[in-house]
Amino acid sequence: MTMENPDRFSDFPPAPRFIQIETTTACNAVCPFCRQKDLQRGPVKMEDRLWRKIIAETRGLGVAYRPFLQNEPLCDARLEEIVAYIKQDPTARVELNTNGELLPEKRARTLLALGLDEVRFSIDAVSAGVYEKTRPGIDRDAVYERVTRFCELAKKKSCMTRVRMIEMPENAGERDEFKKYWEPLADSVELVPLYRWPWSGQSEADTVLKPCLKILCEMFFFTDGRAVLCCWDIDGRGVIGDANASTVLEIWNGPVVGNFRKILARGERRKIHLCSRCDAYAHLDWKPPGKG
Repeated sequence: MTMENPDRFSDFPPAPRFIQIETTTACNAVCPFCRQKDLQRGPVKMEDRLWRKIIAETRGLGVAYRPFLQNEPLCDARLEEIVAYIKQDPTARVELNTNGELLPEKRARTLLALGLDEVRFSIDAVSAGVYEKTRPGIDRDAVYERVTRFCELAKKKSCMTRVRMIEMPENAGERDEFKKYWEPLADSVELVPLYRWPWSGQSEADTVLKPCLKILCEMFFFTDGRAVLCCWDIDGRGVIGDANASTVLEIWNGPVVGNFRKILARGERRKIHLCSRCDAYAHLDWKPPGKG
């Protein structure tokens, strides 16, 4: 069963609004809900000339760059260099998702001085006992100390701070306490439903026959330069191009992406290998205006 083409799929921006660049595949955590620990592809680090190429080809377009994908961005010792390169473009933004452990005050001050625009901290617990279950491998006390200090410093630099808790059975009893602690410090405190990565046990019967938000205005690049359809594509099942062979805009406006957009607009996820085992956005209402 297919759906009518939603209005939001009828017109795409000539360039992506968000670009995620996996500059490294490293992470300092082994979170039970994350498939990063299953990652087998390489290289570990994206070549300098490649991340520079992706950024240079999209200068002046008002892009929000996210120098991470299946990784912890602060594991990359080049992060400050990457942020500085991005911010040479006055129209560009830089956003990070991080667990916060690798952000002592000195590094925080450096990144803020470079013009970091937004940081989303994934913390997921209050007590040490629950934290060990939700974020194993991470020092809870270091995270609380460093993220608290970052939030204080960020207010003076106009950097947006968001602190997030992924909702899991383990932290159900700490959600009110979590909000009470972080609401005075961060600009936003968010409780995020736990998601399932594509091909993480879903059968064909579980596939959601709906469109997808990921194709609308975002691009995602692996460390080897391949562009993929979705940030949850850990294994490269939905490759749409390669920055080694094409420009970013050639990929974005190319026939491969165009075909995927048409398929997803009709909600025919089973026709795309990656999407054929995905249940994301199951509760999103995609009905066109006035269709009831």
